[in-house]
Amino acid sequence: MGVAAITFVVIFILVGSAGLLLFYREAMVQRLSGLVTPGQKKPGVFSTLHRKGASLGSNMIGQLERLVPRSQSELSVVQQRLVRAGYRSDTAVQFFYGAKILVPLSLCLIILTTGLSHFGGFFIYALALGLGFLAPDFWLGRQIASRQAKIRRGLPDVLDLMVICIEAGQSLDQATIRTAEELRTAQPAISDELGVVVLEQRAGRERTAAWRQFAERTAVDTVRNLVSVLVQSEKFGTSIAKTLRVHADTLRTQRRQKVEEQAAKTSVKLVFPLVFFIFPALFVVTLGPAIIVIQESFKTLLTH
Repeated sequence: MGVAAITFVVIFILVGSAGLLLFYREAMVQRLSGLVTPGQKKPGVFSTLHRKGASLGSNMIGQLERLVPRSQSELSVVQQRLVRAGYRSDTAVQFFYGAKILVPLSLCLIILTTGLSHFGGFFIYALALGLGFLAPDFWLGRQIASRQAKIRRGLPDVLDLMVICIEAGQSLDQATIRTAEELRTAQPAISDELGVVVLEQRAGRERTAAWRQFAERTAVDTVRNLVSVLVQSEKFGTSIAKTLRVHADTLRTQRRQKVEEQAAKTSVKLVFPLVFFIFPALFVVTLGPAIIVIQESFKTLLTH
């Protein structure tokens, strides 16, 4: 018994010492690499495991997304929708088509484990497969609509800042760069798109083509109007600052009119909740006691 205890203690000490040496060696390597290259850090154990896990997950999703049949035209449409939603990475398409496989399987697994299959049988599985296959499309559509709404709301602020920069003596390209940097926190969606415009111009694309691509990429009507105004202003040589100021005032007027329109529609939309939910409760409260009194009166008359 004593020999076994001593053996266990010795093995535990050896394993612990080996672990400490490994971690100490990694820390020492990191310190040495920091001294040699101060701007770079050697990734640790957790970062390495995270990177390997992400790579493994990406490979698994890449294998799953190949199971979904698709054509080249459909693939281009999906890429365009993902870009409009703000997902420009190369793996976004793989994750999207991988979700079309994982979501239906997850729903079927939930139905199997919860016992919901007893209520519908094959029909509920088919419904889960259909809804799971279409769920990524609905989610992507909502993401696109949300991003377009953010761009539409942030466009007047962008135009005001660009007018200030242009009136301060900067060119349109410099004003675009400064606006994208300043509004990155307040309006991240439209600042990201302006950053893409700046990168395209630095890559050699013409200014008009870059702004038209911005309008095509976002698919927002106010952005298309802005691009048309900028193209016409550059073509005819009019003042860009004055044009942008007038366009910003127009956008604010349109936004105020839209809010007033929504407020005017509120009274019409309240009719249905009033008729189906509030009026029946009022009828019960007001007519209920009277109906009870009438019933009791009829009972007394019938008994006599």
